[in-house]
Amino acid sequence: MAKLKLGPIPNDKPVKVVLSLPGALHRDLVAYAEVLARETGQPVKDPVKLIAPMLERFIATDREFARARRAVGGAANISAS
Repeated sequence: MAKLKLGPIPNDKPVKVVLSLPGALHRDLVAYAEVLARETGQPVKDPVKLIAPMLERFIATDREFARARRAVGGAANISAS
Protein backbone atom coordinates (compact mmCIF):
# COMPACT_ATOMS: atom_id res chain seq x y z
CA MET A 1 0.00 0.00 0.00
CA ALA A 2 1.26 3.49 -0.89
CA LYS A 3 1.85 6.10 1.81
CA LEU A 4 0.09 9.11 0.31
CA LYS A 5 0.34 12.56 1.84
CA LEU A 6 -3.42 13.06 1.50
CA GLY A 7 -6.19 11.23 3.24
CA PRO A 8 -9.94 11.47 2.72
CA ILE A 9 -11.06 14.88 1.44
CA PRO A 10 -13.30 16.74 3.94
CA ASN A 11 -16.32 18.74 2.80
CA ASP A 12 -15.78 22.42 3.47
CA LYS A 13 -17.33 25.65 2.26
CA PRO A 14 -15.38 26.47 -0.91
CA VAL A 15 -14.01 29.75 -2.20
CA LYS A 16 -14.05 29.91 -5.98
CA VAL A 17 -10.65 30.17 -7.67
CA VAL A 18 -10.10 29.85 -11.41
CA LEU A 19 -6.80 28.51 -12.70
CA SER A 20 -5.33 26.70 -15.68
CA LEU A 21 -3.19 23.61 -15.25
CA PRO A 22 -0.64 22.23 -17.67
CA GLY A 23 -1.92 19.01 -19.28
CA ALA A 24 0.80 16.89 -17.65
CA LEU A 25 -0.10 18.20 -14.19
CA HIS A 26 -3.80 17.49 -14.78
CA ARG A 27 -2.97 13.92 -15.85
CA ASP A 28 -0.91 13.51 -12.67
CA LEU A 29 -3.82 14.87 -10.63
CA VAL A 30 -6.19 12.33 -12.23
CA ALA A 31 -3.71 9.51 -11.56
CA TYR A 32 -3.30 10.67 -7.94
CA ALA A 33 -7.09 10.67 -7.53
CA GLU A 34 -7.23 7.09 -8.79
CA VAL A 35 -4.55 5.92 -6.34
CA LEU A 36 -6.17 7.86 -3.48
CA ALA A 37 -9.53 6.25 -4.26
CA ARG A 38 -7.96 2.80 -4.09
CA GLU A 39 -6.14 3.62 -0.84
CA THR A 40 -9.04 5.25 1.01
CA GLY A 41 -11.96 3.37 -0.53
CA GLN A 42 -13.59 6.74 -1.31
CA PRO A 43 -13.91 7.58 -4.99
CA VAL A 44 -12.74 11.05 -5.95
CA LYS A 45 -15.45 12.34 -8.28
CA ASP A 46 -13.52 15.43 -9.34
CA PRO A 47 -9.71 15.32 -9.19
CA VAL A 48 -9.65 19.13 -9.09
CA LYS A 49 -10.95 18.84 -5.51
CA LEU A 50 -7.53 17.46 -4.57
CA ILE A 51 -5.82 20.78 -5.25
CA ALA A 52 -6.94 22.49 -2.02
CA PRO A 53 -5.92 19.62 0.31
CA MET A 54 -2.61 19.32 -1.55
CA LEU A 55 -1.93 23.02 -1.05
CA GLU A 56 -2.97 22.78 2.60
CA ARG A 57 -0.59 19.86 3.11
CA PHE A 58 2.21 21.65 1.30
CA ILE A 59 1.79 24.79 3.41
CA ALA A 60 1.44 22.82 6.64
CA THR A 61 4.73 21.00 6.03
CA ASP A 62 6.79 23.96 4.73
CA ARG A 63 9.11 24.76 7.63
CA GLU A 64 10.46 27.96 6.12
CA PHE A 65 6.93 29.27 5.65
CA ALA A 66 6.09 28.39 9.26
CA ARG A 67 9.16 30.30 10.47
CA ALA A 68 8.31 33.33 8.33
CA ARG A 69 4.71 33.25 9.52
CA ARG A 70 5.76 33.13 13.18
CA ALA A 71 8.22 35.98 12.58
CA VAL A 72 5.39 38.28 11.46
CA GLY A 73 2.96 37.33 14.22
CA GLY A 74 1.05 34.08 13.84
CA ALA A 75 -1.59 33.81 11.17
CA ALA A 76 -0.92 37.30 9.87
CA ASN A 77 -0.65 37.74 6.14
CA ILE A 78 3.10 37.74 5.48
CA SER A 79 2.69 39.64 2.22
CA ALA A 80 1.24 42.59 4.16
CA SER A 81 4.51 43.23 5.98
